[in-house]
Amino acid sequence: MHLEPETSTSDDVRARWDIFSTVVDNYGDIGVCWRLARQLAAEHQLNIRLWTDCLASFQRICPEIDPLAPRQIFRGVEIRRWTGVFADVEPADVVIEAFGCKLPIAYVEAMAKSGRRHAWINLEYLSAEGWVDSHHGLVSPHPRLPLTKHFFFPGFSSRTGGLLVEKGLLDQRRNFQANRCLKDEFWREIGLPAPEKEEMRVSLFCYENKAVIDLFTGWAEADGTPVVCVIPEGVATTQIASFFGQQNPSPGNFFKKGRLTVRVVPFLEQDAYDKLLWACDFNFVRGEDSFVRAQLAARPMAWQIYPQEEGAHWPKLKSFLDRYCAGLPPDATEPLRDFTEKWNRSEAGGPDWKKLWAHRATLENHARDWAGELAEKQDLATNLVNFCNSKLK
Repeated sequence: MHLEPETSTSDDVRARWDIFSTVVDNYGDIGVCWRLARQLAAEHQLNIRLWTDCLASFQRICPEIDPLAPRQIFRGVEIRRWTGVFADVEPADVVIEAFGCKLPIAYVEAMAKSGRRHAWINLEYLSAEGWVDSHHGLVSPHPRLPLTKHFFFPGFSSRTGGLLVEKGLLDQRRNFQANRCLKDEFWREIGLPAPEKEEMRVSLFCYENKAVIDLFTGWAEADGTPVVCVIPEGVATTQIASFFGQQNPSPGNFFKKGRLTVRVVPFLEQDAYDKLLWACDFNFVRGEDSFVRAQLAARPMAWQIYPQEEGAHWPKLKSFLDRYCAGLPPDATEPLRDFTEKWNRSEAGGPDWKKLWAHRATLENHARDWAGELAEKQDLATNLVNFCNSKLK
């Protein structure tokens, strides 16, 4: 087998990791894998090679990526285009199979023939369900080759793999949220004016959702506080066009009706999106990556979980709400659960914003406390490094 040149010098003895990711819902899977790769390289000084089958989607969250380049290095991570005809490469010490994607057969066979010990990890989707605790770390022997794969579950309890939380992230967030100049500068950078007095800002990142129209209507007809809803390009375009009678909303456009202004911004790279979550008063998020970042933003939020066949997503949503609402006062729990569940049903006549936002102060205090609790637990990258190191010994 022809082996491609290594990206490090010959005296570099750091463990080498390969992370494989296929793009399922455009941004969520590659978003998680990119955050993980960056953190492993920056905080654990590991040689990381990230393989993905859709560099175009990757470029949306990381504009520096060249969608045509078969190999490139950015932020200390080697990024490789994963094609149907897989390159002959030396398998890494640690191999991450993200979210059930299947490794190339030739790569698996090369692991078996290498004569070295490998840590082969199936990195699963995040879930708050109780069964995750007992399944985290389980073994799956290969049916034909002398290889063993381990299941690694992100999660909210200490018996799981934890969440992706970079060192110093919460300090950075607190500094940003306490500094009016930093927030105003951020708004200017994405082409928006600074908020006016008493104005509420909301970010909206969702799957196709019929309930958006009712949400817009409630904000437009509300008395008092004006609402500015910030929406990344390509999101809720049908609802924007229907509500405002405008076609093809694009970055820089804004639409106004009653007390509501909708502003369309370019799709933001990850660090800028974090700041958007930090700067808004409420965040609508979807999938997994933005879901975790919204919790760390310490702002009230509503999550639209990725819909699955036969309603398999509903127990996952309920399990998260059970955990998240455990420390929330009862008078605010019912409105939050009701709002989130109706938002996920994606039906007209759905969530009651006015009823939810009547508990604004309680929701804001709870969001700050929850973010602090998450940050106290050991992060996923560190847990993953410790787990893999134990398998390489």
